[in-house]
Amino acid sequence: MDNETERLQGLHAELGIPADYGQRSGLPRIPEAAVTVVVGARPDGREHRLAPLAAAAWSTLVAAAERDGVQLLLLSGFRSLEYQGRLIRRKLEQGGTLDEALTVLAAPGYSEHHSGHAVDIGTPGCAALSTSFEKTRAFAWLNRHAGHHGFRLSYPRANGYGIIYEPWHWALEPLPGTG
Repeated sequence: MDNETERLQGLHAELGIPADYGQRSGLPRIPEAAVTVVVGARPDGREHRLAPLAAAAWSTLVAAAERDGVQLLLLSGFRSLEYQGRLIRRKLEQGGTLDEALTVLAAPGYSEHHSGHAVDIGTPGCAALSTSFEKTRAFAWLNRHAGHHGFRLSYPRANGYGIIYEPWHWALEPLPGTG
């Protein structure tokens, strides 16, 4: 058993995530990116990281949007298994149930963010990680142009994964380890 599998099993046991989560959700197992590069920082100084291929595609996407007068902000990129576990733990500590947490966050090992190919995108004047993002020029621009840069919306309305609609979550295809 490799180190990543051991870490994943430990997190799932600690959080109470069922062994058949992947099968039930339909989400593929996503391995962690072996290499990531810094693509920016949050106001609190924490670095945003992406896999090198995704970092280059993100840079191209942002530049193309800027040429069209649209500003895209990187809200989240690569996440480790442990970071994903902390996000779920925080939801549980706030009084939510595991089932509720797993509608807004994929279980560790199943988040596209592990690949370093997924980005949560915002734009100035819009609350972060809000469905109001779908009403922005940035979202309209992404719908028209993101595919030309290799990105796709991961969790549209009524997706089959049990994850809420996330107009802010886009991923560069193909995700490593899923094909």
